[in-house]
Amino acid sequence: MSDRIALALLMRTFPPEAVDRVIAECGRTERRNRLLPARTVVYFILAMCLFAQHSYEQVARMLAEATTWVTRQDGCPPPVPTSAAISRARVRLGPEPLAALFAQATRARRAERERCARYLWWRVIAVDATAVGVPDTPENRARYSYPSITEAESTALPQAHLTALAECGSHAITRAALGKPSAETGHVLTHDLLATLTRGDLLLADCGLAALELLPTIRAAGADVLWRAGPWPVLPEHTVLPDGSYLCDLRCGPALPRTEVRVIDDPPHRLITTLVDHEAHPTPVLKALYRQRWGIRASLEAVGMLRRDTPPVLRSRWPGGVEQELWGHLLVHHTIRSLLHPA
Repeated sequence: MSDRIALALLMRTFPPEAVDRVIAECGRTERRNRLLPARTVVYFILAMCLFAQHSYEQVARMLAEATTWVTRQDGCPPPVPTSAAISRARVRLGPEPLAALFAQATRARRAERERCARYLWWRVIAVDATAVGVPDTPENRARYSYPSITEAESTALPQAHLTALAECGSHAITRAALGKPSAETGHVLTHDLLATLTRGDLLLADCGLAALELLPTIRAAGADVLWRAGPWPVLPEHTVLPDGSYLCDLRCGPALPRTEVRVIDDPPHRLITTLVDHEAHPTPVLKALYRQRWGIRASLEAVGMLRRDTPPVLRSRWPGGVEQELWGHLLVHHTIRSLLHPA
C-alpha cells in the first residue's frame, strides 16, 4: 500500500495531461498503440528513480498495480513488459520530455517565493554541482569523463555531472544543468543557469577568477551576489571601509564595464559581494549568511541516491538514458520537497 501511495503522489504531482503536453511539445507522441506508450514510460522512469533498488520488471509491476489502484479499474493489471521492451521504449522517449517536465514544475514553483529563505528583501539561492558514476560502456565513456584526482581512482566509473540552483529555505532545486563544469572557468556557473535570476535574488556560490565574467550578466538581471573566492592576486582596492572590508572596481573582461564590489577577508578565502553598504550589511552578518550555501549540498545529496557515500545508482548504459535518470531523480526530489516543506 505504501508503494502505491508513493506512486499515486507522483501521478498527482505530474498529472497525465501535463505529461502528455510535454511529450507532444517534444515530438514524442506515438503514432500507433503500444504496450508502453510515452506517458507510461515517463511514469516508469519516475518509479525507477523512486525505487532504484528494484529491477525493471519489479518497477513495471508496481507501476501497473498502482495505476490500476489509482484509476479504480476492475480486473487484473495489464501485462508486465520485458526489460528489453522497456529499454527500447526509453530510447524512443529520450531525455527531453523529462527535462521539459522539470522546467514546467519549477516554473510553477517560482511563484511561491515565500517559501524561500530571505535576507532582508533578497531571496537567497545557492549554486553547486555534484557527480555520479554511470556504467562503463563505450557510449558513456565517449560522453563522460573519469575522475583523475589520484591513481587509486583511475579505475573509477565515468561520471555524469549535475549543476543546480536551489532555494536556501525550502532546499528546492529550481534549475539544473547536466554536463561537466567549464574547464576554462573551473566553476559551475553558466549562462543557462543564470537565466532565471531576477531582481531581488542573492546568489551564494564559490567563484573562480574567470567566472567573474558572468558578474555583469547577473547585475544586468538585477540580482546580487555573495561569492567566496580563493587566494587570488591582490585586488585593486580604492576605498577601505571602517569594518576592514574594502571596495574595488573589477573589470571582468576587456570589453565589459567595471563592476564595483566589496571584498571581505575571511582567511583563507575572501568574500566578494555587490552589497557594498557596510552599515546596512555588516561583515559578521554576511559571513554567517554565506554559510547557508552549504544547504544546497544537502539538497543534492537528497536527489535520489546521488550521495558520495553510496555506490552509483544510475543503471543506464547510454547517455540519453543517463540524462533521463538524472531528470527523473530531480522530479522525484521536487515531489518530495513539495510535500516536506509545507509539513
